[in-house]
Amino acid sequence: MKHRIVNTFIQADMRRYGHRRGVVLDFLKYLRKAHFCNNRFWMLYYKWRLRRYRLKYGLEIMPECEIGKGLYLGHAFNITINKDVIIGENCNIHKGVVIGKENRGKRKGCPTIGNNVWIGINSAIVGDIVIGDDVLIAPCSFVNCDVPSHSVVFGNPCVIKHRDNATEGYINHVGDNL
Repeated sequence: MKHRIVNTFIQADMRRYGHRRGVVLDFLKYLRKAHFCNNRFWMLYYKWRLRRYRLKYGLEIMPECEIGKGLYLGHAFNITINKDVIIGENCNIHKGVVIGKENRGKRKGCPTIGNNVWIGINSAIVGDIVIGDDVLIAPCSFVNCDVPSHSVVFGNPCVIKHRDNATEGYINHVGDNL
């Protein structure tokens, strides 16, 4: 059963990249396998492989993250995602993004990110916040507040503007989820 689920996630990730193959897809394949693995030996092997990618490319994404199908890592270097973050389906995450935990205050916790979200270069998303579906987060934005669906977010502090089909043209190769 789990083998079929892993393959579904891997195929959805591969579909997002079109015909291109490479290091990022290898990383995603090991990330998915480590997340669903229940064999101790294979879990250690997958985590060892992920560690190699983390050290070489700065991809700090733990297998404990709940990440939906169709993850796309554009310019996949120096991306940090806390292990307690929840990410929906068909999300794009770009270079230098930090999705992290806030340790104190009223937003103590980790973000929950909806489906079809595009996160631009060097953006930071922190705290126990909810990012809705179809949200575009502009490059170099600092997001520490809830963002409703169908919005564009930019700046520091974040400015939220409503826009229908906010990610149209940004989220590509989204087919039927298997």
